[in-house]
Amino acid sequence: MGSAPGSEKDGGTLTVLGCDGGYPGPGGAASGYLIEASGVVVWLDSGPGTFANLQLVADPARVDALILSHEHPDHRSDADSFAVWLHEQPAAAPVAVYAPPGCRRRVYFGDDAVFSWHEVESSQQVVISPRGGGAGVVCSFSATDHGPPTLAVRVDVAGAQGAGRAHSLGYSADTGPGWSPEELGPGIGLFLCEATYTRDHEGEARHLSGRQAGAMAAAAGIGRLVLTHRRPSIAEDALAAEADEAFGRPVHQAARGRVFAW
Repeated sequence: MGSAPGSEKDGGTLTVLGCDGGYPGPGGAASGYLIEASGVVVWLDSGPGTFANLQLVADPARVDALILSHEHPDHRSDADSFAVWLHEQPAAAPVAVYAPPGCRRRVYFGDDAVFSWHEVESSQQVVISPRGGGAGVVCSFSATDHGPPTLAVRVDVAGAQGAGRAHSLGYSADTGPGWSPEELGPGIGLFLCEATYTRDHEGEARHLSGRQAGAMAAAAGIGRLVLTHRRPSIAEDALAAEADEAFGRPVHQAARGRVFAW
């Protein structure tokens, strides 16, 4: 497990549990990230392989909430693995799940008592508080340019919004070029953005190339850009090179186990 550039610690940390787009490559895992900030632990997307990797870095009992960006299996299938694990914990309280409409019916254990399910819509805000009390985090949602209802998310430490310290975390989820991180508001210090393929694949699906991700992040005044959701068949170096050029400075690549401060 390695740390990424950036010494800011006023926000929190983002640990990559998986970052492969569409399907896990050999030894990899699909989309999933662990956010720790202000006493709260949030599991953001639960693609295949991410629950196994979560157990390498944290006790699953510490998870305060699970956020699912949309219903595609490479972003939510391990929610069912988590539910089975929760059934083995006799004293476990239901874990809050926040997801857009339509996602719950795709999860086998979506109606199970181990989860406390909450449907969220674009422009909605949710406060996730520590179980022991405290400020927690504010999650703000924005509908992206994708197929099924899909929500990007911005995470701020509660009470710190608008402080101008650029310690906000943004996540694009899956999106085409018809969405912008500007819709999450200004001051995003770390932006985790999907970049599924290179520019020669643009238009094949409602996803972003490295070039498109870099350009939209630059236009939105993003502090640091982290690329994720790369299709395993796409060369990492080629994707990063076009993103660097479009962003105007080096970008970071998500990798399983990598930790980013925000």
